[in-house]
Amino acid sequence: MFMRNLSIKKVPDTVVEKLHLRAARHRRSLQGELMEIVCRAAEADQAWDTSPRYRSAGTRNIEDIAAERRTHGDAPDAQSPCAVDIIRADRDAR
Repeated sequence: MFMRNLSIKKVPDTVVEKLHLRAARHRRSLQGELMEIVCRAAEADQAWDTSPRYRSAGTRNIEDIAAERRTHGDAPDAQSPCAVDIIRADRDAR
């Protein structure tokens, strides 16, 4: 596997010092600590869409809301305009 290099420029001294302290706490080199941070961030981002544990408390995705509405027997109101009609009317009004 080919490994790429990353570079971050103009990092404030205070941030660098905090990263050095964090690396020391975890008994890693600065390079090792940065690698750990980047890898964890990439893994968390990848799991964001598939795992409810990454959602903020009180948030729901559209699938959860739709399932809840179906469970309660809620159906779209036949008298309400469709989203397409609302958008079309808005565009035509310009």
